[in-house]
Amino acid sequence: MTAIALRKIRKTYGSLAVIHDIDIDIESGEFLVLVGPSGCGKSTLLRMIAGLEEISGGMLDIGGKVVNALPPSERDIAMVFQDYALYPHMSVRENMAFGLKMRGTGEKVIDERVSKAADVLKIAPFLDRRPAQLSGGQRQRVAMGRAIVREPSAFLFDEPLSNLDAALRVEMRLEIAKLHNRMKATTVYVTHDQVEAMTLADRIVVLNAGRIEQIGKPLELYHRPASLFVARFIGSPTMNTLPAKVTGAAGSGTGLSVAGRPIVLPAAITAAASGVTLGIRPEDLVRCPPEDAWFTGDLAVVERLGSQTYGYVEIGESRMLTVEFPRDAEIRVGERIHVRGNPAGTHIFDDATGLRLN
Repeated sequence: MTAIALRKIRKTYGSLAVIHDIDIDIESGEFLVLVGPSGCGKSTLLRMIAGLEEISGGMLDIGGKVVNALPPSERDIAMVFQDYALYPHMSVRENMAFGLKMRGTGEKVIDERVSKAADVLKIAPFLDRRPAQLSGGQRQRVAMGRAIVREPSAFLFDEPLSNLDAALRVEMRLEIAKLHNRMKATTVYVTHDQVEAMTLADRIVVLNAGRIEQIGKPLELYHRPASLFVARFIGSPTMNTLPAKVTGAAGSGTGLSVAGRPIVLPAAITAAASGVTLGIRPEDLVRCPPEDAWFTGDLAVVERLGSQTYGYVEIGESRMLTVEFPRDAEIRVGERIHVRGNPAGTHIFDDATGLRLN
């Protein structure tokens, strides 16, 4: 297992800067997920670690060794790509063994490693098939097997599940989690799917336009997002965000005005600001009598997902509020809904900086 350190890593294409002074310490055996919207630079950063993209500035340390100038073959890492990248004319066995053969590994060792990886990934019955004879999930397992047999010091995954359907994504997500628990190898995983990030990661790095918005454990990012960007990106359904105004101190708390309604929050805001955004997650809203309501509106859409029920409430000015109801709640479209929030579950962000205030 190998620790990886990124120090002031930058990437530029001519005068265009796409990665801005990234600092990350990845612990030995850690599963770190890089997450963010398309174009935020996460795949570029991963390719820089792999050696597939030149580093424009900063230092990359893998296992205590600066590797900026080393080619990919000398970095002792294995990468799994989004599009599998299998050789169509080779069998599964040959695909998995190819990298080892190029390194001059003995046939006995190759056979042992391929058989072991195939058993772990449940693809042993397919070793003599070609990629065209496999399903998408099976091909992705072969790509993972090809990486495993190398026994690298670190694994890099570049959106490996994005080409699979929903059911296969769940299945493969579980396989990757089990594989990491078994091998305890240092892993850097890129995805735009925040559900994958939340369920797989020891820590998550949220990227936005080539910069780090926040690094932390999944529930830390969920419960205490450092910025409005993180608050909106982490969580499904996304956090409700509404414009608000600070009306002044209220005892040891803070008074706000949201959608024309006064709200008192228990915590003082740590920075003076007149323009703020209130964030509250769907599960922190509950139905209440009209006189206690923070928000009132008509129920526009109901989503019944079996274990959860979500309602989308129109609260005026073309704003939609997402509310989590009990899964068997008797609610119907068009119904007048009154809800109040849990003050302890509120998040306040400065409109000028986007940063968390409470």
